[in-house]
Amino acid sequence: MAEPTLADILLTAAERDQQAFEKLADDPSLHDSLCGFHAQQAVEKALKAVLAYAGVVFRRTHDIAELLDLLEDSDIGSPPHADDLDALNPYAVEMRYGLIGVSGLDRQEIGQVLRDVLRWAHHHLGSRQ
Repeated sequence: MAEPTLADILLTAAERDQQAFEKLADDPSLHDSLCGFHAQQAVEKALKAVLAYAGVVFRRTHDIAELLDLLEDSDIGSPPHADDLDALNPYAVEMRYGLIGVSGLDRQEIGQVLRDVLRWAHHHLGSRQ
């Protein structure tokens, strides 16, 4: 069996964050920052997987907007919901450490966004979900 590529590893990690989001999102007693963190991580890793698959070098960052710019600059194109994805950026660090407040997270909507972005990433990697 072939060694997994960086793109494969990142996409698997994105799927795991999506799974964590789905589990946490079902429990209204859990703080939005927990769900938002895994949502942000799933999107970040899915974008990085597509960039890695395309051979685009990216730096260590949690900035979804920067990753979206790299996708556009590399003529890869944008994932679904691209205009709204960077709204997840604060969940990477600021909300996770209580540096800013939470204004509310539409868990159902974010769940659909994650499904769409992961489907897009699978399509770019030529894999099936």
